[in-house]
Amino acid sequence: MQVLRAKEAHVVDLRGVSTYYSGEDKPAIGDVWLRIPPNTLTLITGPNGSGKTTLLETILGILKPRSGEVRLLGYEIPKMAYRARKMCGYLPQDFMKPPGEPFSAKEVVAMGLMSNRPFGRLSEGDKLQVMSVMETLGIEDLADRPFGRLSGGQQQKVMLARALVRKPKLLLLDEPFSSLDEDSRRFIAENLLPKFVEKGTVIMVSHDISFRPRRCDIVVKMNSGRIVEVSS
Repeated sequence: MQVLRAKEAHVVDLRGVSTYYSGEDKPAIGDVWLRIPPNTLTLITGPNGSGKTTLLETILGILKPRSGEVRLLGYEIPKMAYRARKMCGYLPQDFMKPPGEPFSAKEVVAMGLMSNRPFGRLSEGDKLQVMSVMETLGIEDLADRPFGRLSGGQQQKVMLARALVRKPKLLLLDEPFSSLDEDSRRFIAENLLPKFVEKGTVIMVSHDISFRPRRCDIVVKMNSGRIVEVSS
């Protein structure tokens, strides 16, 4: 199976993709054509229900398209999704956990590495990496606190740290600013994401374009499950 190697290869390549939810006659996304090159930040925007989250989940192989072709980092999706996902970090829109969640914040961040380690065992270097990414996001003081007892904004930062800790080639963010204060949004948009794009690729979903990253290479506008405009 061919993997992304050449600079000109596309990180994401969707060709005529349509995805349906079970029992639905109308596609959640229909006839989507989209190519995303490496070392870019793509903003996917549109009103609620326009298909943005469905598009991300189709790219990752969480949802299986009924028609069309999806390739992620050179792998056929969803057939080889398990391989491609090892090189991806994902912050879902639905990240909140109840107060009874048994894991600490640092354990949740460490989960981002466990799937890429034999038997899920972390080395001392891995543990240092967990703390390093938490420090980058200013949440090192939350390391030993129960994840479920954190505020929504704190949980969102922990989940972002989990996506970043594996040093992914592709970072997928679904409404990453939804629970954050303005200072945190600004740090992520103006500092963290532009720095990440120097080595990786970002796809970010947001229905609110009033607050967008300082660097934004591609803007994809969706409506009613279709891409209506792609601009740069």
